[in-house]
Amino acid sequence: MKSYSLLELSKFIDHTNLKPDATTTMMEKLCKEASDYNFKMVAINQVQSKLCAELLKDTKVDIGAAIAFPLGQTTIESKCFETQNAIENGATEIDYVINISELKAKNLEYIKNEMTQIVSICRKHNVISKVIFENCYLTEEEKITLCKIAVQVRPDFIKTSTGFGPSGATLADVELMKKHVGDIVKVKAAGGIRNAETFKKMIAAGAERIGTSAGIAIIEELKQELKNSQKDFIEI
Repeated sequence: MKSYSLLELSKFIDHTNLKPDATTTMMEKLCKEASDYNFKMVAINQVQSKLCAELLKDTKVDIGAAIAFPLGQTTIESKCFETQNAIENGATEIDYVINISELKAKNLEYIKNEMTQIVSICRKHNVISKVIFENCYLTEEEKITLCKIAVQVRPDFIKTSTGFGPSGATLADVELMKKHVGDIVKVKAAGGIRNAETFKKMIAAGAERIGTSAGIAIIEELKQELKNSQKDFIEI
């Protein structure tokens, strides 16, 4: 087990609003909440990159643009353009969705090439890269295959889910991904993480970032836990 302060736990959270009808007012609210609660990042649709970069320019909160979201079914060229454009508009982290159809077709060179090109753009600009697997559609063998490719390409993170599929993050998936990438690549859990208990279990399983729209509720739960225990740290 490891001890975490509330601030350290806040820094696990990517505060998320990826709704198709997200308004400027919603983005303003999201960014203010992320700053107030010391979250690591706001997870947003790519088109919101410039707005959120402006809203967060005097804070330590990163701007995370979702690429080819949520289906991943665009060309490598399109994903690269979207990545570059997001970065030019202020994104400091990139979460892209793999081409699941190509993975299912066992076109592993395509998957590796796609990952390599997007990660290379991110590295060039000193931007964090995250690869979304969307595990709800994948077999265990396919998940392991993606992990092996990630170990070769070395994005900063591999990620369980978009949150838009039929299911989100599971402890089994986080454990599997962590087992196969070790300390070479970090793991992000996202999708369906809505309370402090699940949040802590995902961290215990190996997740080093948590994507959630329930970050405030989770932190408030953890605050109460600290108050009840009269301690300054939470053991996970």
